[in-house]
Amino acid sequence: MVEATLPTAGPGPATTDLGRRPRGWRALLPARAEGGSVSSVDQILLVGVLLLVALGIVMIYSSSAIRAQERFADPAYFLKRQLMWSVVALLAMSVAIFLDLKTLQRLTPILFLGSLLLLMLVLIPGVGAKVNGARRWIRILGVLNFQPAELAKIALVMFLASYFARRQDRLDSYLDGFLPPLLMTGLMAGLIIAQPNFGTVGVLLFVAGVVFFVGGAHLGHMAATAAAALPILAYLIYRSPHGWDRILILWDPSRASAKVTYHMDQSFNALGQGGLFGLGLGNSMQKLFFLPEPHNDFIFAILGEELGFVGALAVVGLFLVILWRGTRAALRAQEPFASYLAVGLTALVVGQGVLNMGVVSGLLPTTGIPLPFLSFGGSSLTFMLFGVGILLNISRHSR
Repeated sequence: MVEATLPTAGPGPATTDLGRRPRGWRALLPARAEGGSVSSVDQILLVGVLLLVALGIVMIYSSSAIRAQERFADPAYFLKRQLMWSVVALLAMSVAIFLDLKTLQRLTPILFLGSLLLLMLVLIPGVGAKVNGARRWIRILGVLNFQPAELAKIALVMFLASYFARRQDRLDSYLDGFLPPLLMTGLMAGLIIAQPNFGTVGVLLFVAGVVFFVGGAHLGHMAATAAAALPILAYLIYRSPHGWDRILILWDPSRASAKVTYHMDQSFNALGQGGLFGLGLGNSMQKLFFLPEPHNDFIFAILGEELGFVGALAVVGLFLVILWRGTRAALRAQEPFASYLAVGLTALVVGQGVLNMGVVSGLLPTTGIPLPFLSFGGSSLTFMLFGVGILLNISRHSR
């Protein structure tokens, strides 16, 4: 019988808790080796991420120095803050590399509930800081801004990975298998929509969809849920102050106002001026108060202007390295939880990167989503590097 050929050390990503061969892509995952072995950290993944962080520090200073001088009389204002957060983020990554994954799985419910609580607190006036009409930050000690949605993305990936690793025998049931993680995902997405933050919701739903798929959720259930949810999302976007206008730009820019198309126009100008090799580091013209948020959401446009198509292609290549090594870690993981976690974290990093670069290049509607590792911001950098640390942790214990 097939069961007699399965490893006796316990179920791995290629088997379910019932010892049966799983459906779909999970059948391609290697069975758990007897005893297992601890390998070294994935140096290719580590170097690729560190290169992005280093490039981000350089580009943040290049794109923000003039604005920092004008606003704070200190051209290195944003650079100093990013360097401080880089130290914190690298420490978080180092801790994550050596965490016990079983302990992390046991702590997942606490982390998930804590992130939900913070998402609720950020909506309370006086607790959540309101910037540009959105309430997305909690101000700590009146100095540091913490964005709970960044923690929520990691927490959701962990929750879904843990759920699908434990409930393989119930996934064919809609009420007992599919509905519970769907409700938790919907609750988290709803709290983020209330901020409002549609860009983060888009990333969240994309990552959740990937984990649902690789976790073995019934495709019919997923299709029915998507068919019901998309009209609701479209309606919420339509009712938001600028959401529908930003989507309209993609279909018919002539019908949108100059105010709505301003970000995209300036981004196109930056990318167009860059050419093949760019204007040279520090020589961007669009950062001179033309392009809003040049050191944050639109840093990829400044990078393209200063380093050209070659520089932009290098960034895309580094994200492809993350996709490659993250997928490799998922395929070689020895436990279902680690495998699903690696898939979710890889989808989070790469998916958010694709969304940001798609916005900057005019392929997607404008939304305030940072480019992982490059954009200015402590919360995003810290939790993204923490997620990379978990990926490196999984690679240490892979076959």
